[in-house]
Amino acid sequence: MSWIEALILGIVQGLTEFLPVSSSGHLEIGQALLGTSGEENLTFAILVHVATVLSTLVVLWREVMQLFGGTFTTLKWNKEKNYVMKILVSMIPVFIVGVFFKDQVEALFGNGLLLVGICLLITAALLALSEWLQKRRQDKGHEVGYKDAIIIGIAQACAVLPGLSRSGTTIATGLLCGVKKESVAQFSFLMVLIPILGEALLDGMKLAKGTMTTDLDAVPAVVGFLAAFITGCLACRFMIEIVRRQRLVWFAIYCAIIGTTAILATVC
Repeated sequence: MSWIEALILGIVQGLTEFLPVSSSGHLEIGQALLGTSGEENLTFAILVHVATVLSTLVVLWREVMQLFGGTFTTLKWNKEKNYVMKILVSMIPVFIVGVFFKDQVEALFGNGLLLVGICLLITAALLALSEWLQKRRQDKGHEVGYKDAIIIGIAQACAVLPGLSRSGTTIATGLLCGVKKESVAQFSFLMVLIPILGEALLDGMKLAKGTMTTDLDAVPAVVGFLAAFITGCLACRFMIEIVRRQRLVWFAIYCAIIGTTAILATVC
C-alpha cells in the first residue's frame, strides 16, 4: 500500500465512520478499486478505526470527562454512573460476537462487494424508516434506557458486517426505539470507544508476539492514521448536527445508490 492509497482510504474511513454510510463497506470498495489486499488491509483497518476513536474523544471531550469525573470521583450512584452502566450493557452483544465469532466475522472481509452492496441497502432501509417514523412521532422521545441500550447494542453487533453502517444502524435503531434525536448520536459514538480500543489492543498484542503479521509500511500507516483522525473530527461534529436536524434520508439515498452499484458490479 502506497502513501497516496493510505491517504485516500484514511479519508474514506474518517468520513464514513461517523456518517451513516458504512466505513467498513467503503473501505472494502476502496480497497477493491485500488487493488490493495493482504494482511496489511486488516492492520490498516484497525489503525484507522483507532484514529476515529481518538477523534470521537476530541469532539466529545467535555462529555467524556464529565462521565469520567462523575463515575470515579464519588461512591454515590449518580447519573454519570447510570449512563456508563448503560454503555457497558450496550457492549454485551458485540463482546459476545468478538469473543465467539471473531474469525467468522473477519472472514467476511475481502470476499467481494456483493455482501457489501446488500448490507448498504439494509442500511438505507433502516435510515429511511427511522426518519419517517421519527417525523410521525408526536412526542419528543426519551433518554436512553437500559432496554434501549441492549437493543442498540444488538444493532451494533449486527453492524460488524461490511456495508452495514455501525453509526447508521445504531442511530436508526435508537430512533426506532423512541430515543431523543439529541441523545442517540452521542450514545452511538460513545458506546463504540471501548470495543474498538479493546480490539486494537488485542491485535497489537498479537503483532508484538508475532502471531499476526503485516506488510504495512510506516509511512502509509502514519498518513492513513492522520487522514482518518482529521476527517473523523469533522465528520463527528457534522453527524451530530445532521441527526438533530433529521436529514438522514439523504444518506439513505446515497447508501441505496452505492449498494445497488456494488451489487451490479458483482453480478454483471
